Amino acid sequence: MKPIDYMREALSLARLALGYTAPNPAVGCVIVKDGEIVGRGYHRKAGTPHAEVWALREAGDKAEGATVYVTLEPCAHYGRTPPCARTLVERKVGKVVMAMLDPNPLVAGKGAAILRQAGIPVEVGLLSKEAARLNEVFIKNMMVEKPFITAKLAQSLDGRIASRTGKSQWITNDWARSKGHYLRSIYDGILVGINTIITDNPLLTCRIEREAYDAPHQPVRIVLDTYGRIPETALVLTDKTSPTIIVTTTLCDTDKMRRLKDMGARVILAPLGSDGHIDLPQMLELLWQENIRSILVEGGSTVQGSFFDHKLVDKIYAFLGNKVIGGTGALPSVGGVGVDELGECMPLAYDSVELHDGNILITAYNTQREGAYVHWHH
Repeated sequence: MKPIDYMREALSLARLALGYTAPNPAVGCVIVKDGEIVGRGYHRKAGTPHAEVWALREAGDKAEGATVYVTLEPCAHYGRTPPCARTLVERKVGKVVMAMLDPNPLVAGKGAAILRQAGIPVEVGLLSKEAARLNEVFIKNMMVEKPFITAKLAQSLDGRIASRTGKSQWITNDWARSKGHYLRSIYDGILVGINTIITDNPLLTCRIEREAYDAPHQPVRIVLDTYGRIPETALVLTDKTSPTIIVTTTLCDTDKMRRLKDMGARVILAPLGSDGHIDLPQMLELLWQENIRSILVEGGSTVQGSFFDHKLVDKIYAFLGNKVIGGTGALPSVGGVGVDELGECMPLAYDSVELHDGNILITAYNTQREGAYVHWHH
């Protein structure tokens, strides 16, 4: 196996923990001695040992003189655990290969420096693009202290999410739905507008198995409800699988707010924007204070439109069903105001296209998104 293969293995280990480690990054580590993997580890969740610690435990005495492949620079600070960079020095490893430096500008390079000062050779940048993608949420959180926003669209080929008579089941197939459930399991919050709750009454829970864990990580359910129209029978209120946050405004009746709180929901009061909708940038600041570090925006048309109108979307997962719905009265996946001139469109970079069982998944990024990792080396 080549160095790149060991780093790929470390990245797949890290990927197992996606969604479980927030607000920490997902990190994987592989220790190699004489061409053989002697230790593997990944960070399972915040407050538990880091990836390097698990891998060193497995490697035992073989760690001495070994090469350590890790997907993120080992930490240099005392948190709930001692700094991994110092632990690696104590265990006399031979060399450390890290995919990328810590994106926190206050930390970047300090772990590498501890190792180099101890005479341990350090290499940075192997599969850095893949490592940055794996931790794109953590990177944005560190760089700009805002949640990472992903829009999930599930639409017909012509961009509709319902026919003119309001029929929407099912535009995409089982594969797309199970992939959608996987996405729910890796984000802190899942966000919908009140129309989705009234029309579909969704549960908004994750219903897939994740390997290496007993149960999938459940996202916090977030409902945007300017007027407080949510029915008290809504599943997001009666089902207690995961917490629910209702974001409303002073236009909501105070009695209704109290009843929602009594049902166990967290009610957040957000300011109104000039368009009569909830002020999204201010709302995201409030959700950040609730420790929501990443949000999967699932719908519907009005909410997606708001996020795109404000250019708040970092990433898009667009699932295309093999149907053309048609009709000028059919609901588009992205409503809102939209642009006047095409030059005003959010600039997109297509990242990948997957075809499965007759459905297509397009993954794209907003190329002007805030807090994207710039490849830097010391």
